Amino acid sequence: MILKFLLVVGVIAFVYFVFIKKKPAVSHSKKGTQHKERKPSNELVECVECGIYCELDDTILSSNKYYCSKECVEKS
Repeated sequence: MILKFLLVVGVIAFVYFVFIKKKPAVSHSKKGTQHKERKPSNELVECVECGIYCELDDTILSSNKYYCSKECVEKS
């Protein structure tokens, strides 16, 4: 009787820990360093040089500033 009870409790615990319980998010960054959150790819950002808005995937990142083209990077 006790063996059946322990078996049922073990199966319930296994199902809970494998399928139901959420795992904590693991942070790969070192302490003391903070990374900027990456913006979604469909977000528009403004070119520092000419002021037009481009999608984040189409921009060029130089010196932590977004540019729409190589020409704008060379101008600044």
